[in-house]
Amino acid sequence: MSFETDISRLNEIVKKLEGADLTLDESLDLYKEGVELSVRCKKTLEQAKLTVIQMDGDNTDE
Repeated sequence: MSFETDISRLNEIVKKLEGADLTLDESLDLYKEGVELSVRCKKTLEQAKLTVIQMDGDNTDE
């Protein structure tokens, strides 16, 4: 999945968890999925940050 798709799904999960129409099992499943998506998004952002830092470092020689 793309970063944008993951963020969109994470937002959906938050909205569902804020509602009161879920069973405990459904809430736990959504929470678990949300944590996994959050970790994946964080890793993607960290990699993007490293890429920008590297590119910026490469441009300082010019």
